[in-house]
Amino acid sequence: MKQALLAISFISVLGLSACDKQPVVVTVPATPVAVPGPAGPTGATGATGSTGATGYDGTKGATGATGATGYDGAPGATGATGKTGGGNTIVVVPAPAEQR
Repeated sequence: MKQALLAISFISVLGLSACDKQPVVVTVPATPVAVPGPAGPTGATGATGSTGATGYDGTKGATGATGATGYDGAPGATGATGKTGGGNTIVVVPAPAEQR
């Protein structure tokens, strides 16, 4: 029985390998890819925009009040009157010249 089972399995392996089935090949069409062409010429320059409106000028502030005038200082005291000399004359003698 051992040999019969071995023979049957060997025959079935040969039989199955003889039936080589072709695989089904499904071909998917390639997705077309857009390739850009060369750049076209540059377009014309657009028109210049209009100038914006000028902003609002603020109002001027009020003038400040004038400050108070300061007080006048007190007058100084008058100095004492000097005495007249008693008829004496003071003579200043120049220093003698140095000799060399």
